[in-house]
This record gives sequence, structure tokens and C-alpha cells, in this order.
Amino acid sequence: MTLLTRWDPFREFVTLQGRMNRLVRDSFGNEGREEALTTTAFAPPVDVYEDEHNVTLKIEVPGIEEKDIDVRIENNTLTVHGERKFEKEEKEENYRRVERQYGSFTRTFTLPNTVDQESVEADYDKGVLKVKLAKKAEAKPKQIKVNVGSQKTIESKGPSKAA
Repeated sequence: MTLLTRWDPFREFVTLQGRMNRLVRDSFGNEGREEALTTTAFAPPVDVYEDEHNVTLKIEVPGIEEKDIDVRIENNTLTVHGERKFEKEEKEENYRRVERQYGSFTRTFTLPNTVDQESVEADYDKGVLKVKLAKKAEAKPKQIKVNVGSQKTIESKGPSKAA
């Protein structure tokens, strides 16, 4: 099975920075509240699975409008870019806690050679972006029929005469 993997060396640092910001914000009350409501980059979670016909990615992007999502394939790399915008309907001072992440994100995946880059579908439903990458015909497993027994019948013409 071919797996798509993405290595982000700074992912742990972003998580640590978020936790430290939350700790400082919670410790010092409302000071720095403006910083708490600003947008930052984030990485939505992705499930990748493969069957005999497709490689499929499911990316959680709730609260993001379809027009704010961009899916591209270039040089054997799938790139998904989007942005979750902070709703300005509520006044910032009315927020007691902000845990949802806002801002732009970019996720990139190196595609296996078995993917047909011309046969890609992307659907967005209930906050989940589903990208279906069809496999090339030659990459799909082929079942070979196994014949049982011999097709030809050998007939004997009687006992052979020895000289």
C-alpha cells in the first residue's frame, strides 16, 4: 500500500506556541486580548486512505466557504490551500474564549506515481473536503483467471507394438 506522508518540522512548534500563548493569556487576564483574536496559520486534520481504485483524502475544514478553498496538482504534488476568516459580527470584547483556529492554511502531499492526475474529483460537504485521486489503469490490481484441468483430450490408438 502506498501512503501519502507529510512532514512538517515546525508543527510541534506551532502547537507549543499556541499553548504558551493560551497560558500567558489565561494567567494575565484580559491583557493581550487583541493578540488572542488575531489570525494565524493552522493545519486542518487529514485522513488519507487507499483502495484498489483510488487514493482519497478527507480534510476537515468546517466554517470555510467553498470559494475560499483552492485544490491544485502540479509536479506530482497535491496542494490544498484555504482560509477560515474570523467573523467580525461580534465585538471582540464580548468573547470570553476563542479556541477555533482562524487564518490561512496550506497542506501539500507528494502523490504516488500510480495516481492519474487527470482524474481528480473534489467535493465539499458538511465541513469536509473530499479529494478523490483515481489510480492509473496499469496500477490497478488485475485478477487473472486460473483454468482448471486440461482442455485437450489425449486419445490412445491402442497398444503400441514393440520391435
